[in-house]
Amino acid sequence: MSTDAERNPDWPGTVHVPADELARRQGVEPVTSLDDLARPDLIESDEELERFLADLYASRREGLA
Repeated sequence: MSTDAERNPDWPGTVHVPADELARRQGVEPVTSLDDLARPDLIESDEELERFLADLYASRREGLA
């Protein structure tokens, strides 16, 4: 266990681990290009995209009324 962890007074029984330490433990590396984040196969059709956007917009308007 790393010595970078420290007790979190707001949540007894838990420890705070800095983000850079968590990234090191998980083997996460910095994003060097937006291409690394691209997921062209995420939405399979125009209809699926329309349903997603309609749901997104509805959820954003939900708390406004």
